[in-house]
Amino acid sequence: MQRFPPEDLHGIHAVVYALFGADEQLDRAAMRQQVQACLACGVHGMVALGLATEVSKLSEAERRTVMDWVAEDTAGKVPLACTIFGASVAEQLAQVRHAQALGADWVILQPPAVGTFGAAEYIRFFGRVAQATHLPVAIQNAPAFLGRGLSADEIRELLLQHPNIRCIKGEGPVVEVAALIERTGGQVPVFNGRGGLELIDNLRAGCRGMILAPDCIDYAVRAYAAWRRGDAAQAEYEYARMLPAAVFVMQGLENLLCYGKRLFAARAGIGVHDRSPALHPTPVGQAMLARFAQALGPLPAQRAGGPQDARISSS
Repeated sequence: MQRFPPEDLHGIHAVVYALFGADEQLDRAAMRQQVQACLACGVHGMVALGLATEVSKLSEAERRTVMDWVAEDTAGKVPLACTIFGASVAEQLAQVRHAQALGADWVILQPPAVGTFGAAEYIRFFGRVAQATHLPVAIQNAPAFLGRGLSADEIRELLLQHPNIRCIKGEGPVVEVAALIERTGGQVPVFNGRGGLELIDNLRAGCRGMILAPDCIDYAVRAYAAWRRGDAAQAEYEYARMLPAAVFVMQGLENLLCYGKRLFAARAGIGVHDRSPALHPTPVGQAMLARFAQALGPLPAQRAGGPQDARISSS
């Protein structure tokens, strides 16, 4: 029996940043501290790898290392997803098998970062990978960030052809995500990202939750908790508190990797080193970053009670 069936997935899931040392190598201690901070905030799931993890800068061996570390530090407390990045079916399948072996609960497939093809080719590609695993599969549909993606109708066709694809990770405005939920008839959970922008309206539109980098993760968790208990005013309040910082960091992917990572690090007490090439902060950006970090405050310390239950209750 699956520990966390896709139909039970919900809430705020944290996707890790790639934290490097001064030597530009992955920093094991910092990566562990990141996962611990997310769990202390009560996240409903962890995601190893993703756009925030700078997957295109990591070797295949490093991507497997990040999977291993996040799995070890999450230790089954919440659902674990691994985002799969690769230019071919064979490369993605190798990473999917690694995710299976370490005990991931689901995988998120990114479109191959080579060429630009028609929808039919992406549907065939995703289907070949999905059919080769027993893990539930999600598709990351982020055309604004990845330069390629599928329409709502094309995703509906993909789901009809490949029933093992059981979740969608979107990266778009809420009006687009709402159209996707409508066209797919609510048959699979849909999560959005975009740093938490439009968080409450995403929930109103039927999103099952959000998958976010952890710079404002504690506020997102509190907003979601308030929404779940029917306190829309409190949910909007918590969202409003994180919104200026979320707007600041979500001005593009490189901006997120520069300022979002530094915002998280400032709040978690972790040093930041870039792996070149990278966008570097300006004096104006650094001043804004300091103001946002002070306004948001430090991330909560690890607490004895552990993270929230990652499943949807039957009540």
